[in-house]
Amino acid sequence: MDYKSKTGILAMIAMILVAVFLFTQIGSDLGYALPNRSIKIFAIIITGGAIALSTVVFQTITNNRILTPSILGLDSLYLLIQTFVVFMFGSTTLTMMNQNINFLICVGCMVVFSVILYKLLFKGEAHNIYFLLLIGLVFGTLFKSGSSFMEVLIDPNEFQIVQDRMFASINNVNTDILLIPSILVLLVLLYFLRFFKYLDALSLGRDQAINLGVDYDYVVKRLLIIVSILISIATALVGPITFLGLLVVNVAVVFLKTYRHSYLITGAILISIIALVGGELIVERVFTFTATLSVIINFIGGVYFIYLLLKENKAW
Repeated sequence: MDYKSKTGILAMIAMILVAVFLFTQIGSDLGYALPNRSIKIFAIIITGGAIALSTVVFQTITNNRILTPSILGLDSLYLLIQTFVVFMFGSTTLTMMNQNINFLICVGCMVVFSVILYKLLFKGEAHNIYFLLLIGLVFGTLFKSGSSFMEVLIDPNEFQIVQDRMFASINNVNTDILLIPSILVLLVLLYFLRFFKYLDALSLGRDQAINLGVDYDYVVKRLLIIVSILISIATALVGPITFLGLLVVNVAVVFLKTYRHSYLITGAILISIIALVGGELIVERVFTFTATLSVIINFIGGVYFIYLLLKENKAW
């Protein structure tokens, strides 16, 4: 079976799961349940697509299948922002604040941090992508430490508000903020199309890409900005899901057995939608909301991450 047929199978599974999510156990109140579930599906498509695309691009740039954009510290920065607002102004500020403003503040801070980081690190010729990852890891640890410090000092009741933000949940998505991330994702995708043609060449490595005529530094800088914006949108929309990108991209590579990015990106997005919809079905129908979506995905992704590390170590 070729990768085109496999992509079709993934699309069919995704549509079946979406249909199950939309129309099963819907009850008599169709006018309320169906629009509410449709909004959740729309949020899943935006989140899953953004995470999958950004992870494929990031792993292509780094030529490493066990790295995810979360290593840049954006997830930790998101939690630091939420914790800082509660620490400084109280939980009522965060809960009563306009959701659009909260979303834009989070996305804006994460993108500004990424741009400053890239500008500083790519200023000199000696710094490369691996130095960027190291600095991102250091900043991520710093942001987590800052969040933990403020969490210890705040009131326990207000800590509960912060804790809700630590775990991704499709149910926490406010319908009023979906328009802004939708527009942002669309604009980013339109800009991304300019650089899509370089991905297959970039996957061969820096030297081979340069030999094939790719302006490596120019393209990589802009792709990293695209990755940062997509991850920022997904994180600010539903919360941090650390291992989702790692899981879906590696499953897509193994299942499709191709490195052509036109199919790899499509497959990763479909697997991401399958994982999120399937996870939300388990949260709602099996655990009856006693667990969160991010806990399930991070558990499976964490186990798979350990498997990849052991596999790579054995191969080495």
